[in-house]
Amino acid sequence: MKVFQGIDEVETSVGDHVGYSDWIEVTQERVDAFADATDDHQWIHVDPERAASGPYGGTIAHGYLTLSLLPALGNRIFDVDGVRMKINYGTNKVRFPAPVPVGSRIRCGARIESVERTPKGANLITVYTIEIEGAERPALVAETIRVLVD
Repeated sequence: MKVFQGIDEVETSVGDHVGYSDWIEVTQERVDAFADATDDHQWIHVDPERAASGPYGGTIAHGYLTLSLLPALGNRIFDVDGVRMKINYGTNKVRFPAPVPVGSRIRCGARIESVERTPKGANLITVYTIEIEGAERPALVAETIRVLVD
């Protein structure tokens, strides 16, 4: 994991790819738990028998499940020390180019897009890409905003 020492050091990495998370398996149990938490029980996610004859040949993860993994996977890639607080502020853009089949493995990559100074610190804009092992297209590309407070 890359650890930046303060906002100044993050600024020196604007435009840089800063690493990858480890691979994690997307299990049916995780998908089912997400379905229960969000009350989204669409068959393509939770009914393996029906989904086997569907467009993907099996169940797939919710797009928002993939998105919800960004904080955990992103924290395995890099961190910023020397600030009082780090707050997930939101996203500028999110796309889901490919579905994540249950049983596949995913990992996250991160690129520092920009650092926008503010009176209290900075807004760190990071582009995260979640890859599916062996797949041509990524599962997710998201531009996020994290507030760094000095």
